[in-house]
Amino acid sequence: MTKAQIINEIAEATGLDKKEVAVVVESFMTSVKNSLLKNKESVYLRGFGSFNIKHRKAKTGRNIKANTTIQIEAHDIPSFKPSKSFLEQMKA
Repeated sequence: MTKAQIINEIAEATGLDKKEVAVVVESFMTSVKNSLLKNKESVYLRGFGSFNIKHRKAKTGRNIKANTTIQIEAHDIPSFKPSKSFLEQMKA
């Protein structure tokens, strides 16, 4: 599902204009990104899940084509963990 499809679905369900829904969806995504990137805070959505930043330690990797080792720097990656109720709904 794309962002445009999400906007269309929300607009149909709520009766709001697509432009208004697009602004809300964009604002939501910006808020989540800012919380994770700038504030280093996780975002918890009860009944849906949580968005977190996971830290990966530096490690040695392997370039198979050149048959050499490379050093992979420590870095952060975004992560999503679904809530228990969401996981239970997926199983049903």
